[in-house]
Order: sequence, then structure tokens, then C-alpha cells
Amino acid sequence: MTSTIRTSVVPFVVEASGTGVAQHLVVEGTAGHEFDADAYPAFGGKDEAPSPLFYALGALTSCNQVTATLVAKDLGITLGKFSFRVQGDLDTTVLVTGAEGNSNFDTVTVEATVETDATGDAFGHFVSEVERRCPVTQLFVRSGVGFVNTWTRADLA
Repeated sequence: MTSTIRTSVVPFVVEASGTGVAQHLVVEGTAGHEFDADAYPAFGGKDEAPSPLFYALGALTSCNQVTATLVAKDLGITLGKFSFRVQGDLDTTVLVTGAEGNSNFDTVTVEATVETDATGDAFGHFVSEVERRCPVTQLFVRSGVGFVNTWTRADLA
């Protein structure tokens, strides 16, 4: 039996090591990216690096911006500056005390503003395509978390 290799699949690999709740992470590849994660003192950490939960929310903003850039290119839309505010509301009772329930965020709210020449229906189509095509957005949406995604357009500077 012959296996088919899909050239469109790109592996993303991170290796990590640590003690307690602190980790040092290394991205596999030649770029040499490394980063650290820690937790709030209430969760046993020293708060010396961002929490993994902040990295998850930060990944959401970054992935949306990358995806928006790709979508805009496909749609012939010009983009300028972006700004994001993302809030994840987390009931910590499952995480901290072991209570029954879901340890996921209850709600994640994305507020994005982007400078663009797209208006009206074209802007609406752009936003829906970004949400559909963004891998990190889809991780949140498909997890069942309450996901609020609000994009506002601004005139290009």
C-alpha cells in the first residue's frame, strides 16, 4: 500500500521542558524561536512569563491577522493597521479545585479593528472568511466555547 504525502500539510512542532508549572519551549526548525510559560502564583507559578492561557489568546489575535492578510490578498482588499482586544472568561474551579465541569473558557470575545478599503458586504464577506479560515479561531469555535467575534473597519490611513 502506498501512502500519499499531502504537500499542503505543514507540521508545527514545539518541544518543551520544565519543572512545576514553568516551561521553556523551543520551536522546531531553523529560526531558533524559544519562549517561556509560567502561571499565576494562585496556580503555583511565579508569574515570570505569560500564562499558557495568554499564549492561547495571543495565538488567536496573531492567527487572525495572518489569516486576514491571506484572505485580503485573495479578495483584492487592501489592509492597513490592525488592533485586537481579546478576553477569555475562565471559571477556574475545575482547574484549581478539581470540581466537575468543563475547564475551557466560558466565553472568548474578539474585538478587532482593521484599516481597509473594503466596505459593506465586501467587509462582511472578508470577516466571515477570516473566521472560517483561521485555524486558531476554529479551535475555539469548535471547542464549544461561547465565541463572540466583532470586527470593525476603519479608513485606511
